[in-house]
This record gives sequence, structure tokens and C-alpha cells, in this order.
Amino acid sequence: MTFPKNFVWGTAAASYQIEGGATADGKGPSVWDMLCRKEGAVYEGHTGDVACDHYHRYAEDVAILKRFGVQAYRLSVSWPRVLPTGTGTANEAGLAFYDRLVDALLEAGITPWVTLFHWDFPLELYYRGGWLNRDSAEWFADYATLIGRRLGDRVKHWMTLNEPQVYINSGHLEGRHAPGDRLAFHEVTRAGHNTLRAHGRAVQALRAASPGPCRIGYAPASHPKVPASNKPEDIDAARRAFFATTGRHLATMSWWLEPVFKAKYPEDAWAYFGRDVPQVLPGDMELIAQPVDFFGVNIYAGDRIRATAGGGYETVPFPPGHPRTAFNWPIVPEAMYWTTRYCHERYQKPIVVTENGISSTDSVALDGHVHDPTRIDFTQRYLLQLERAIDGGVPIEGYFHWSFIDNFEWAEGYKQRFGLIHCDYATGTRTPKDSAAWYAEVIRTNGAALHK
Repeated sequence: MTFPKNFVWGTAAASYQIEGGATADGKGPSVWDMLCRKEGAVYEGHTGDVACDHYHRYAEDVAILKRFGVQAYRLSVSWPRVLPTGTGTANEAGLAFYDRLVDALLEAGITPWVTLFHWDFPLELYYRGGWLNRDSAEWFADYATLIGRRLGDRVKHWMTLNEPQVYINSGHLEGRHAPGDRLAFHEVTRAGHNTLRAHGRAVQALRAASPGPCRIGYAPASHPKVPASNKPEDIDAARRAFFATTGRHLATMSWWLEPVFKAKYPEDAWAYFGRDVPQVLPGDMELIAQPVDFFGVNIYAGDRIRATAGGGYETVPFPPGHPRTAFNWPIVPEAMYWTTRYCHERYQKPIVVTENGISSTDSVALDGHVHDPTRIDFTQRYLLQLERAIDGGVPIEGYFHWSFIDNFEWAEGYKQRFGLIHCDYATGTRTPKDSAAWYAEVIRTNGAALHK
């Protein structure tokens, strides 16, 4: 019952959620800058204009990461910070910020894992059609080339896209996230197809731009399904449910995984969507299925699935009082085991858990500390299930706790606190929570502390 000797223990954050500096040093606007100015779109009118002010306080943040022994830090680059209009002339000041951040991490002994796109799409490119425009794949490739050339001498671990099913489904179908659109479904699948093409072009671009060997992955969200019992029929039902298409939406797994890992769209979705499937031109699927080195996956909640007569299945409600996060997501530690197991069974790639964490109602206590036992308990339970997957033969290479610091939680604004570090948004003061010290001990002991 041990984690691999070379297991990577990290934490994560994303550019728009922590950086602030929304107009600093030539940065251009993103679709999130736009949506935050739409009345009623974000909780209490919150914006990412300042956030955690990481743009100016990155050195302090890196020092905190070092203090707690974090081995790797997953960050994202803000596309409009380095290319204010999304294409064309690069913004040297923006590039220099990421130079400084990467150098500070390396100096602290922390390995940077860089995500190219974590939802802050350049506003000027949205006005040119955004992901609906087939050219978006080339825009993204040019951006990937710029970042690969600039940081590739120091960054060896890359992710192309973070949770495409969220920014496409929530941002283009439901309108809850940026850019806030509610498109016809055939337009949503078109945007999704182009974002998958962008992934493929970015993989090509990063490999071409990197001065040496690098490892490239992809970080979709997951919608975990766990069996309601250990009966073989329930395990099989949960597996089928995990990859199934169940509605006219793209908040699904197989639509985003089959093209990348098997160069095809899932047959059930293709049939279900009918006339609304995207136009696939010759070469598209081969482009999308560029070889990647690892499969990143974000794991949070989950549904319980039970087999029914005739080979079907159903969702089993959680009992009254089942533990939930402050976000009202059910706490389902087994999601960690079954998600990684099902994904490895199907795609045979090494897995990195690129996000996992909990929103809690944290505050600074009278003693000046932040006590968050719920986060410690949550993380211990999920990590024990991750260890179970490893013991069962799933090749899991690393774990990135979401998140490093409390931050802007998209349409929820600053209401949700996911961080190991508490941020006072009025002053910027950072206060490590009890969970940060606990996680530091987990890292120091390579997971052995989970059994204490």
C-alpha cells in the first residue's frame, strides 16, 4: 500500500482565477472579462480584475509552495496576456511574467506543469467567431508555438485544454460560463469539434517548438459513475454509464475522449445527435488523435449506478444527509478509484489526476489560523481511493490538489473556497490552512501519512 517512488505531488491554479492584473502591462481582454461585466452573470458582480493579485505577488506564492514541499505546480498561461488580440504581435511584458514565474518555481525546486488554455479565450477572437471558426485551431497552434518556444527550454510537462466539456457546454449551450452563449446544438457541436482540432494542432505545435523531449497531456473534466455495490453487474453498469451519451449536451466523457484516444466520435452520441453532429473534414480525426503522453483527468463528485433488468441501469439517489461540499456536490471518494480504473481500461494511458479538491466555508479563526478539517478528511478519503487504484494496477503518475489558493470560482465568484491557502481578497493576505500543513506531511511521506 504505497505510492510509486517517483509519484508527483502537486497543486494547481489557473490564470484568470488568481492572477488579476486584468489590464496590466498590455494584457488584452478575455471572454471572462466580458462576462463579468454582464449584470447577473457572476455572483454579486464579482470579477477577476484583481483576484489573488498573483500577477504581482507570484514570488510570495512560490515561497509558500516551497515552504509546504510541493513538488509540482500546475499553472495556466493567459492567452490574451501574451497575445492581447489572440493573434499577431506578442506582448513581451506578458511573456516576461511567465518567464519570471517559471524561473521562480524552478529555483524553488518545483516542477512547472503548464496548461495552455484554462478558459480565458481572447475576446477579439471571440468577435471573429471564437470556437465556431475553423481557424480557431490555427490561432491556438500559433499561440502554442509562441509559448512552447518561450518556455520549452524549462517547461517539460504540458496540457493543452482544461475541461473542454465545461467551457463548451456551460459557455456555449447553457450560457452560464463565458462567453455566455446559448447556441443551437449544431453550433455547440461545431465549437466542440474545433476545440478538439485545436488540441491536436497544439500537440503538434508544442512538439515542434520544444527544444528537447517533453510530455504532453490533456485534462478533461470527468463525470464519475460509481457502482452502487460490488456486484459485477453494477460495476459493468457504472462503466457503461460513465461513457454513455444520455442527453443533447456535451457534458459527457466519450465525446471528448474517443476522438483524442481513438480517432472517432462515439457511435451512440453520433446517432443520438443526428443532424446536429459537426462536419468532419478529411484529416480532422487524425489531427485530433495526435499521440499524447498522459491522460489528465479532473475528479470531484459522482453518481451511484445500479444495474436494472434487461441490461439497463439507473442512478441511485444518495440517502438524506449524505455529505456534501459547500458547492453542494456529493462527496464520493470512490469516484477517484472507478474513474481512473475505467479510463485506463479503455485508453491504456498513464493517468495524472490534474484536479481534485473541495469547496468549504473557510474563514480565519480568532486564533489567526484557518481550520478546515473537512478538507483534510475529504482529501484523505479520495487519496486512499487513488492508492487503491494504484494497488490495483492503474498507472497513476501524479496528483494535483485543487487548488493552491482560494480564488475566483467562475460564475460563483469568490463565494467558493477551494484553496489550501486562504486569501483575504480585500488585502491579499495569504493564510495557510490546516490542510496545507497536513498535505505537506502527505508529500513528505509519499502518502504514508494517509494511514496515520
